[in-house]
Amino acid sequence: MNPRILGALLVAISAASFGAMAIFARYAYADGADVIAVLFLRFAIASALMSAYMVVARRRWPSGRNLAMLAVMGGVGYVGQSFAFFSALNHASAGLVALLLYLYPFLVTVLGALFLREPLGAGRVLAVLAALGGTALTLGGGIAGEPLGVALGLASALLYSVYILTGSRVLATADALGAATVVMIAAAVVFGAIALATAPRFPAAPAGWAAVLAIAVVSTVIAMGGFFAGIRRLGAADAAALSTLEPVVTIVLAAIFLDEPLNAMQLVGGAIILAALVWLTRSGASRAAPGEGAPKDGRGGANATDRAEGRA
Repeated sequence: MNPRILGALLVAISAASFGAMAIFARYAYADGADVIAVLFLRFAIASALMSAYMVVARRRWPSGRNLAMLAVMGGVGYVGQSFAFFSALNHASAGLVALLLYLYPFLVTVLGALFLREPLGAGRVLAVLAALGGTALTLGGGIAGEPLGVALGLASALLYSVYILTGSRVLATADALGAATVVMIAAAVVFGAIALATAPRFPAAPAGWAAVLAIAVVSTVIAMGGFFAGIRRLGAADAAALSTLEPVVTIVLAAIFLDEPLNAMQLVGGAIILAALVWLTRSGASRAAPGEGAPKDGRGGANATDRAEGRA
């Protein structure tokens, strides 16, 4: 399979897995769990599962500078992004916060061009903007909030953008599975410390624990592993753009399982997002078809992160 098509599929699986997290979280909250408990259990379970697999499969662990960068990504970047996002929900509507978060594909594209010399063509910028516009339509109404909520939402998007770009550099030399595992461990340690200091509320019944387990396995292990593997094949900018599929999945699943309304405008927005994603995937695949010897220096063809392809 063409590496870019495989990368697109991995990111799509990741986006679907992340998109399901809101549904699982609703069930966990309904069973009495609070945010800190869910986040701690999410990363603690996921890091334990991933660490066990790393040991059994004898996969290579990140080391040296990569290990330090990944620990900071998980313990500072991912934790900070999560706190900013969930805090923003207390000061702005969910629609506005989600829309602000999904500024990150555009931020990743621009920051990648400025600092990582990733190619920035007009077509790519238009595709990212189209996906962002589709996200706005998909999220529908309820776009309102306080200035603090807007600031926290923007902070969430910026932190996630830096997190993704940092990951793209680390993954040029680090194993994707090992990198994801270190990020999870670091986040689990930080959220564990917060849990010890705040005495969070854990699920009260098997249904709540099942929801938390689904968050850990589906929306963390599968989601993060697929996203990191996708970054290696697509580069940070295109992987971020493809991940705008996530709110489409969330809204569809909410309509199916939570009886939340799904209107025609949201369907139009989802179609725009899918069209932008297909364009990005097909145009990138034509530039980096297997066996064509596409340049891999980050300027004339495939992104620099593709150098790690043979070490996945």
